[in-house]
Amino acid sequence: MTAHSSELVLRAAREGLLLALLVSGPPVVASLLVGLVVGVFQSATQIHDHALGFVPKLVAVTLTLLALGPVLGAQLVRFTEALFLILPTIR
Repeated sequence: MTAHSSELVLRAAREGLLLALLVSGPPVVASLLVGLVVGVFQSATQIHDHALGFVPKLVAVTLTLLALGPVLGAQLVRFTEALFLILPTIR
């Protein structure tokens, strides 16, 4: 593997990891915020039902993915296309 090829592989790996963080960030943040609000509500009302913590997080993550799905999906497609274009140059 030449120096140029190893640089391309390292750059693709770095961009892939950053893309994974970018794609997973919004649902994780939504789940974190909803979990915090539900936790405060459960502490204030002393209602400790497991479904009360799970269902709102599920709804928040689903809504986040529905709202941001096209944008996140387009970024994944662009990254995949870029990978397919540089694959023939790696030796």
